[in-house]
Amino acid sequence: MSEVVEKGAEAGTAATAVTPATAGKAASRKSRKVGIVVSAKMEKTVAVEVTRTIKNVRYGRFQKRSVKFLADDRVLGAKAGDVVEIEETRPLSAKKRWRVTAIITRAKGTATAAAPAAPAPEA
Repeated sequence: MSEVVEKGAEAGTAATAVTPATAGKAASRKSRKVGIVVSAKMEKTVAVEVTRTIKNVRYGRFQKRSVKFLADDRVLGAKAGDVVEIEETRPLSAKKRWRVTAIITRAKGTATAAAPAAPAPEA
């Protein structure tokens, strides 16, 4: 039998090219969205509001449309007002289908864990 070898490829190697940009990254089919945390009053869960703009078909004006997603937040500890990135995941509860993957910016006025609290003045 004759073996067909593609031009530039050696026998026994795959013909797919791996570039440095794609090396180490698996192609993810999971949807990602960026939104603002509007409620962090639940345990392990935050409500994230994602706002998008659409163009009105008849008048051509842009309108804001927003939707709230419940996202799992066990590790990062997002607070209300934080801008976060959420990723689609398997169903975690009846309404929870998203997971917080990163906190992009913290809300103004919230103390971070790295900044120590100022000591109380002694009287």
